[in-house]
Amino acid sequence: MTASLMRQETLEIPAAAERLLSQGYDRITRAADALRSHDPRFFTSIARGSSDHVASYFKYASELMSGVPVASVGPSVASVYHRPLSLNGGASLAISQSGKSPDIIEMTRASKAGGALTLALINTGDAPLAQVCDHPLNLLAGPENSVAATKSFVNSAIAALLLLAHWREDHDLLNALHNLPVHLEKAVNTGWPGVAEALVDQTSLFTLGRGPGWAISNEAALKFKEVCQIHAESYSSAEVLHGPVSLVGDGFPVIAFAARDAAETHVAGIADQIAGLGGRVFVTSPLARKAQIIDVPRTGHMLTDPLVLIAGFYVMIERLAVLRGFNPDQPRHLKKVTETI
Repeated sequence: MTASLMRQETLEIPAAAERLLSQGYDRITRAADALRSHDPRFFTSIARGSSDHVASYFKYASELMSGVPVASVGPSVASVYHRPLSLNGGASLAISQSGKSPDIIEMTRASKAGGALTLALINTGDAPLAQVCDHPLNLLAGPENSVAATKSFVNSAIAALLLLAHWREDHDLLNALHNLPVHLEKAVNTGWPGVAEALVDQTSLFTLGRGPGWAISNEAALKFKEVCQIHAESYSSAEVLHGPVSLVGDGFPVIAFAARDAAETHVAGIADQIAGLGGRVFVTSPLARKAQIIDVPRTGHMLTDPLVLIAGFYVMIERLAVLRGFNPDQPRHLKKVTETI
């Protein structure tokens, strides 16, 4: 049986990451120099779908590493309502794999007119989005033909972290990023054994995370819906006990994404608590006592650990789609490029 495009592209993640780290350096450092000169007091992010989960990831990374807050802005403010935004003193980061969606383009144009330094992460150098921003940054992920984003998601997050690391001159993060392809290789070659088989008959589940891990949880929940037709809701592990946990019954599946950071103990504790209520809980932390532990590579940095988690998850979710009888490359009702106004 021929491997799906999604599986092939997931296995390309380490090489795509290496390509970005080796060939995307100059543009990213120039953009970082511009940020240092501009000295933004805040960031806005412009994105949808998987790209918006990268934006959430960048939000936590920026706030944790630089103290500069990041807020998402609704593209419809510019594209539908045609209202200006006052963004003097700020910077704007647009993220779009195709760089073609009219609402993302229009909000980027409006952000620049409103006084922001504008940057964009795109996977096609000559995309329309590149023409309206100050610093277009090519993800260098290579062609991605499966509808579900995989290597473009990981490279978007790496590019965002590279930008942050060069801007803030954070050598620990830079070193972790340059070592990341080795850990990504381990993740995609290991996958998450047994997890797909445990979820094959499920119709609903939760994904959990905290901080950067919550952004990864959001991406995972989207993939369950996209390629497996499983209703999945993502919650911060700090929020799930405030109501949603009422849905947990015997065998209710939960996947908790925990990186080696200050939130790991909390996430593992919530995973154990939900397991104690009867849920079938999987968690990417060795600290759990009741939840089932998913063994994952660790990278030595809190901001690169979660990218290894999602790479291994992609291997699992593609297998789960196949086990459920779906073609992961062609989710129903979806297409690769979604152009919204």
